[in-house]
Amino acid sequence: MARQIVVGIDGSAPATAAVEWAVADARRRGLNLRIVHICEQWRHGHGESEYCAGTLEAAADRARALAGGVEVTTELLTGEVAPVLIAESASADSVVIGSRGLGGFQGLVMGSVSMAVAGHAAGPVVVVRGTSPITHGRIVVGYDGSEHAEAAMEYAIEQARRRDAELYVAYGWTMPAYSPYAVAYNSLIEDVMQEEARAARERVVPWREKNLDVRITDGHACQHPVSLLIEASKQADLVVVGSRGRGGLAAAVLGSVSHGVLHHVICPVAVVRPRTEETS
Repeated sequence: MARQIVVGIDGSAPATAAVEWAVADARRRGLNLRIVHICEQWRHGHGESEYCAGTLEAAADRARALAGGVEVTTELLTGEVAPVLIAESASADSVVIGSRGLGGFQGLVMGSVSMAVAGHAAGPVVVVRGTSPITHGRIVVGYDGSEHAEAAMEYAIEQARRRDAELYVAYGWTMPAYSPYAVAYNSLIEDVMQEEARAARERVVPWREKNLDVRITDGHACQHPVSLLIEASKQADLVVVGSRGRGGLAAAVLGSVSHGVLHHVICPVAVVRPRTEETS
């Protein structure tokens, strides 16, 4: 595994929060920190070099003030932001970015860059909105047993272990459409709900047995997964999801759950893609 976290910055408040989050994560996990700023000529005109250098220097100063022994390096890059950060993800443990940069529209919770990077990066992408004064001691992971959820679970367990935090495994499902006039309609609903609950509990058992040092709890409900995760996130320090779940289409870079969570959850969100999967 790569021994460095990459954080992309642009001088915005969410980017500063991303730097602070990345430094803390690097300290907990014994990783180095690489800060990159992609200088886009069209944005800053003739003074772009000075602006970009100053932005990078300010972020590095903030990181080193919090580093506590973490090795901090910086690099000024050129090109389009999203493709450059996606390329960086190939050799990074994870990529950390702010939720919305200087080019974002005020009415949007998520910027186009953060969505693009989360959808195409080779590994975990953490999207940070801002720092919170409250620590809950809880990591939430959405888990449905898919390959992407397996990768999300592994990342979530490491985060919980390094923070000495509880890991809450959440699974939500929606009922299939049955005609209310169907014979044994109520019995069908009850059978489906019991089977979903049983399967959800059983999926967590192997993870508990393999990670006895991590406090793993779980919850499940007949509720849309996005709604369930939004509710759970109110008492979470981090929400972790796979980039696609069991219902994801092969051509989709972000599934509906990860997309919904990124848009609505306020705490930091990690979107995790299996490392073996070819990215577009």
